[in-house]
Amino acid sequence: MDIATILGLVICFGMVILGVATSGGLGALPSYVDIPSVAITFGGAFSAVLAANTLQTFISGLKSFTLSLKVPKNNTAEMINNIINLSNVARKEGLLSLEEAAGELDDEFLKKGILLIVDGTDPELVRAIMETELVSMDSRHKARIGFWENVGSMGPAWGMIGTLVGLVNMLNNMEDASSIGPNMATALITTLYGSLLANWICAPISNKLKAQNDMEMMQKEIEIEGLLSIQAGENPRVIEEKLKSFMAPNERASSGDDGGEADG
Repeated sequence: MDIATILGLVICFGMVILGVATSGGLGALPSYVDIPSVAITFGGAFSAVLAANTLQTFISGLKSFTLSLKVPKNNTAEMINNIINLSNVARKEGLLSLEEAAGELDDEFLKKGILLIVDGTDPELVRAIMETELVSMDSRHKARIGFWENVGSMGPAWGMIGTLVGLVNMLNNMEDASSIGPNMATALITTLYGSLLANWICAPISNKLKAQNDMEMMQKEIEIEGLLSIQAGENPRVIEEKLKSFMAPNERASSGDDGGEADG
């Protein structure tokens, strides 16, 4: 589990509770719970997003929340070392020997590229096939990111709708002075709920999914360059330096320097 995401969401909620309790005491907390406001804001926002999607994509978008709570398994340094090891095998035993090595890989994207090379596919065609799959993957990821961005944009809008409903109720009962305060409070709570939905949940989740997508896209690009370098018969040490150029300087230093061989 990604502790940063969980900790951030919990602390955000805690800061809101602390603010309420500090200003109005713990007894003020129940006044911030309003079922009609929840129905209008959360129900309206998610229903509007449902109307803009198919049921399948809507459910897929909801499920993507769990992805933001997971730590990506891909390790860039380890992946580069795997590619260097494959380049050493290819340099010593030939490209056909990679087919057996591919069977031991967990990365389906890298495995697919290796099998294309083993089959003697033209390098430009290998790049085209792999980049097409990369674009498709990126599109799927951006659809999930867009889901939370859409919910985030709907939250404040439906919060304002709830506020208008509350104001109408208040204006319709102006003769009852005792109802003005509660109705105004309900009207404002919907705006609060809309802001919480957008900034407490949707913005952090969409940003985390964006960061994960950017990292995965970079790693897949590294794999494509590594595969094409192996196919071209480049020196493993040269391949290593080429692939490490994608990484930040501090990451290159911590990735070790034992993956390549100067000659083979």
